[in-house]
Amino acid sequence: MRILVDGDACPGKNFIEEAAKKYELEMIIYCDMNHVITSAYSKVCYVESGFQNVDMVIANETKPGDLVVTQDFGVAAMVLGKKAYAVNPKGLIYTEGNIDGLLLERHISQKLRKAGKKTTNAKKRTTQDDERLYSSLIKIITEAN
Repeated sequence: MRILVDGDACPGKNFIEEAAKKYELEMIIYCDMNHVITSAYSKVCYVESGFQNVDMVIANETKPGDLVVTQDFGVAAMVLGKKAYAVNPKGLIYTEGNIDGLLLERHISQKLRKAGKKTTNAKKRTTQDDERLYSSLIKIITEAN
């Protein structure tokens, strides 16, 4: 198992690295060239800037059994299809049982925004989000091994 991180918008990097170190897992952070990410533990891979470039690289690089950290439901759906694990930075574990509903919710929200309607904004990150992320990572890693 490797941990692949969608680094363009991924808070909680320290908690992800802590879990990776604890289980001696390779961790790769993918981000576009407009970001500067440093890490003493993880490998940082820069991808050419462009719409969904990082998402497509992650989807293509993911192997069965990998663990992907992403906020993007589309990326999560693609990696689940490759028999990998996926979790969002707030600790929600994506599964075959919840991904279709999340994709539908995203689709409906996009249609509402295009029609000029307002949708709810993401809530600020909390310490509970950090704790949930770490717990979810440990759960996935231990159950996979």
